[in-house]
Amino acid sequence: MAYWLMKSEPDVFGWDDLVKDGTGEWDGVRNHTAARNLRDMKVGDRAFFYHSNIGLQVVGIMEVTREAQKDGDEGNWVSVQVKPVEPLPNPVTLKAVKAEPRLAAMELVKYSRLSVGKVSPEEWDVVLEMAKG
Repeated sequence: MAYWLMKSEPDVFGWDDLVKDGTGEWDGVRNHTAARNLRDMKVGDRAFFYHSNIGLQVVGIMEVTREAQKDGDEGNWVSVQVKPVEPLPNPVTLKAVKAEPRLAAMELVKYSRLSVGKVSPEEWDVVLEMAKG
C-alpha cells in the first residue's frame, strides 16, 4: 500500500462533502507531477484529505477505490476515485507539520503548491500520531 496527501479547497469540495457523497472523483488536477502521482495510485492506497486555502490542515483519511482514468479532452490528465475512511481525531495543521522535525522532508512542506503528493510510511505514522493529540 502506498500513501498520499490530496488537497482540496473546503469551500469547493471538502471532507464533509466527501463523507456526504460517500465517494468522490479526484479530478481537475492540471500539474504534471500531481497527475503522475494520480497515475501511480492503486486501489486500496490511502490518502490524507488536506483542506487547502481555508484551514490548511489534514482532516481525514481516504481510500483509492478506482485507479486513474482520463480526465478531460485536453492533455494527458487523469482522475481517481476515492471514498472516506475516517476523519482524523484532531486535524493536523500545516503549522504543526512544519514544526515537526520528522516531517521536514515531507512533500507537503517541500513542495507546498503540489496538490497530490507522496507520503512515506514514516510520515504517515507521524501525522497519525500528531492527530491523536
